[in-house]
Amino acid sequence: MNAGHAEAPQATGGWAGPLTAIILLQTAAAFLLQLLPVMAPLLAARFAWPESAIGYLMAGTMAAAIFCLSASSPLVRGLGPVRAVQTALLVGALGAALLWLPFWGAPLVACLLIGLAYGPATPAGGEVLQRFAPARHRSLVFSIKQAGVPLGGAAAGVLLPAVAARGGLEAAVGVALAVLLATVALAQLFRGRVDERRDRTLRWRPGLFLTTRNLGLPLRALRARPGLLRLAAVGGGLACCQGTLNAFLVTYLVAGQGRELAAAGTAFALLQAGGVGGRLLLGWLADRLGSALTVLRGAALASVAAMLALAAAGPELPQLLLLALAGLAGASVAGWNGVHLGEIARRAPGGQVGEASAGAAMLAFVGLVVGPALFATVLQAGGGFVAGLAVLALVPAAAFLFSLRLPEAPGPAAQSTGSA
Repeated sequence: MNAGHAEAPQATGGWAGPLTAIILLQTAAAFLLQLLPVMAPLLAARFAWPESAIGYLMAGTMAAAIFCLSASSPLVRGLGPVRAVQTALLVGALGAALLWLPFWGAPLVACLLIGLAYGPATPAGGEVLQRFAPARHRSLVFSIKQAGVPLGGAAAGVLLPAVAARGGLEAAVGVALAVLLATVALAQLFRGRVDERRDRTLRWRPGLFLTTRNLGLPLRALRARPGLLRLAAVGGGLACCQGTLNAFLVTYLVAGQGRELAAAGTAFALLQAGGVGGRLLLGWLADRLGSALTVLRGAALASVAAMLALAAAGPELPQLLLLALAGLAGASVAGWNGVHLGEIARRAPGGQVGEASAGAAMLAFVGLVVGPALFATVLQAGGGFVAGLAVLALVPAAAFLFSLRLPEAPGPAAQSTGSA
């Protein structure tokens, strides 16, 4: 490790409890985030919206998440990581409850509140795992935590369409609310140890969150180390495909290929399950190779292949082959995230892991905004789903080329990360 990397001592005690709490909260936040795209065909039918509407809704959701990320540092510092995410999930539950209203503006407000709820999960998780995770398994542990994102999406894809088939949109929203509230309650079991370092002297006021200095903290942390901002930008490029498939896969299969909502939901669940397996596999591989950059470059090329394969898959493709393709696509477009955040945390300045994680997540969320919005624009222009997938394949290709200019950080990944 370079001398310039000032690091705090690693937290004592086991890391299973903190990891469990963060996985629970990350999974619930992702479950909530996928409520809108999984229910998109029902929302479009209720309000007579075009197929492209979900792209703009998800872009708005992630824009709200970016804003919350930029202001989340004092929230995590003052409440503690677990309580910060618990509070955010309650805000998201309010947004989900608005979907019970038949007013067309309800989903618009809901998407903003759900985005605000998703924002704190990444910096809070980075703060906890940088304190508790063993340095020799850092990429794997971050990937396990980030596996909660596709795990929550898989649960939404399996559960919510099945509930909606029996009880409609209202029943699916009720189940989502029950999941959120149960998770908030369970996470309370682990809160004491994880949040013990919270700043109890912090004075709460609006200016604490909205000052120019505070809003710029995440990006300043990325500029503090050479190559850190470029690494975060690579994540933003990779996130474009992830956000597009999360937003549009169900709509693509239902509206573009004429498949049933339950079948599309199962494919969505396999997409997310592939992301779980991909994150664990790539996290293990990054630790094994000692090079997160090599793994990220491979993930970029795999994402290009996944988007082109989905573009070539037509409605005549058997359901079993579609499910296999969805799983492989999920591993490709979502498997990189844990490795990426682990490398960001490893390169971050001492004491700024939360801020650097938030900055990297902000740029990834920009990709989650740009991807669905670009895809929706292609649809509106009459290009169709296949053309949209082909256009989006260019983005991870560019991310791969961009990553070639990144140097390896000094020292092997398994030994160079301490805790902040």
